[in-house]
Amino acid sequence: MEEAKLAHVLVVAFPSQGHVNPVLRLAKRLASKGLLVTFSSTEEAGLMMRKATDNKASTSIPIGKGKMRFEFFSDDHDLNDPNHTDLDALMERLEKNGPKAMADLIDRQAKEGRPVSCVITNPFLPWALDVATDAGIQAGLLWVQSCAVFTAYYHYCNDPTIKYPATLESEISVELPGMPVLAPADIPSFMLETNPYKSLTDVIVNQFKNIKKASWVLVESFMELERPIIEALEGKASLLPIGPLLKSLQDVESNTIRGDLWKSADCIEWLDSHEPGSVVYVSLGSVVVLDKEQLEEMAWGIKNSGRKFLWVVRPAPNENETGLPEWFLKETAERGMVVPWCPQDEVLLHPSVACFFTHCGWNSSMESLCSGVPVVGFPQWGDQVTNAKFLADVFGVGVRVKADRGSLASREEVERCISEVVGGPRAEEMKKMAMKWKEAAAEAVSVGGSSDRNIQAVVDDVKQKAANLHVIKVDNGVINEVCTGPLSN
Repeated sequence: MEEAKLAHVLVVAFPSQGHVNPVLRLAKRLASKGLLVTFSSTEEAGLMMRKATDNKASTSIPIGKGKMRFEFFSDDHDLNDPNHTDLDALMERLEKNGPKAMADLIDRQAKEGRPVSCVITNPFLPWALDVATDAGIQAGLLWVQSCAVFTAYYHYCNDPTIKYPATLESEISVELPGMPVLAPADIPSFMLETNPYKSLTDVIVNQFKNIKKASWVLVESFMELERPIIEALEGKASLLPIGPLLKSLQDVESNTIRGDLWKSADCIEWLDSHEPGSVVYVSLGSVVVLDKEQLEEMAWGIKNSGRKFLWVVRPAPNENETGLPEWFLKETAERGMVVPWCPQDEVLLHPSVACFFTHCGWNSSMESLCSGVPVVGFPQWGDQVTNAKFLADVFGVGVRVKADRGSLASREEVERCISEVVGGPRAEEMKKMAMKWKEAAAEAVSVGGSSDRNIQAVVDDVKQKAANLHVIKVDNGVINEVCTGPLSN
């Protein structure tokens, strides 16, 4: 179908791997149901995607009944600036330059014959909701963390009667509706006074200040996984679970469209050479960089476990080396593979993978649950600590690494956790629970499943409102006129 005849949704992602992946997956899901979807993020993110995915992020691609395209915006950064990757600097650039860039992007769509009828953004870009609603355009938010974490932030921002711990050493625990009791180590670290990432706390608070501007709060989760939490929020915030947003569970033609910001290593053939349930997959995500002492303790623990392993190690910023000890690489060469990045969704579905040693980012948590793979949780900060609590104690699919010397997890603890999940007394029960959630996830996104119905409701709403399509005029980056007219046939 011609682009001009499709209702047009602009999805805008914060430029980090943990946000790009679910937003891109949502974009593909929406397009498959008959919408024109434009995926957008910063120009730097677009450049990284094109390099990592052989330029597929620069084309317009038919998907199912709809179509998907890519268009990126400038946050006015300087790649030659040594601080251009600094988180606080990025947040400042996006807040300063993002609104005008997004308004200009919306204006271009109208001028080119495909006016935007809906904008969907994700956390850390609270101003995007303002730009959309100021233009008279329907807006939605994709919450890319769990419903449990949403609940924690919601009450943190809206209920002054709840007392939160200031530090990890506090004796204060928190009880929230629909949730287990959270100790200080289970609460999203951005809520602690000792949190070093104040800019992220501020942007989350700002997101909750304007969240009512969103027509829907979509969540990368599914009802069967977090039902008590979702139901406890009724009357306060309406969450619409539409996950899992995983390519392996989608009936779309374009599974080759990926959101990787780095090129994946070819590790599937290596996994093919190993027997089922024999490999420990280790990855701490795209942001976490362990210090030298912790990296060495992990290396010893993995070596001493005696298990085969696939380990994703991201180099530190502006570094080319993984930092792993030379002795480790030599002594484990015959039973291990170390790569800088990999297609994690494919790896977790591989039959040779026995467990996932993970930082417990929500994308990784969902991928493990939907793949039926038990976990060793090694959270570092943010929502990861809450996710680790739920993976181990609520969902029943793994164990959590305990730091025993300050914040350091010892080699003995690393080895113990791997052994417990792969071959310990509770290993069979953990695997059984992981398979239970895998089946529930598949059912949620199947035709007529809970998440599929929610996605379809969003699509139907967008199409209905697009019958009076927005035509927008922008002067000097300010939207000053909104007209409506029928969608052409």
